[in-house]
Amino acid sequence: MESLFAQIGLALVVFASTNIDDILLLTAFFSDPKLRARAIVTGQYLGIGTLVVVSVITAVLALSIPPAWLALLGILPIGLGCYKLYELYKNKQVESEEDENKLEADINASEHQAAKNFGSQALGVASVTLANGGDNLGIYIPIFAAHSEALLVFVIVFAVMTAVWCVLGYIIVNNRVLGTTIRKYGHKILPFVLILLGLDILLDAF
Repeated sequence: MESLFAQIGLALVVFASTNIDDILLLTAFFSDPKLRARAIVTGQYLGIGTLVVVSVITAVLALSIPPAWLALLGILPIGLGCYKLYELYKNKQVESEEDENKLEADINASEHQAAKNFGSQALGVASVTLANGGDNLGIYIPIFAAHSEALLVFVIVFAVMTAVWCVLGYIIVNNRVLGTTIRKYGHKILPFVLILLGLDILLDAF
């Protein structure tokens, strides 16, 4: 029987080592002015939560998921990335300070409309998180199966660490040194990050 501290330490290592790239994704998401912070956090929790639930169920039932099926999840971030590219093409960002202030005013004026899109935004973030973490199932399932007595510890630690990851992504975007640059260019980079991520995941199907 492992000690509680050993279980927590293992859970921390597993989460951090399998979700490092999520920091980049969260930073890119928070830099997009069209995405609500609540939707990003909710989507991240939905994505991570789905991975954990599937891993726990699979570990308990001792089932295996074909890697090719998981790799096909790469279609999700590719589709979202293409949509983001279309948005950039349709609504070109104006670089002057006057127009940036106008854009900020327009964003604030459309908060009500953005709230209506909360569900779709959260699901979009969740789908990318799920696709990006699809290969994590290959790690979570055997670890959960080998440490079945610590499943509750894993769930709690993963929930806390998901919040920590969201906070880190938000802090990076709002950092006085990095924040301005990230907010200016992050939403332009996000589509390419999503597409490359999707292609990387999709290649595992072949």
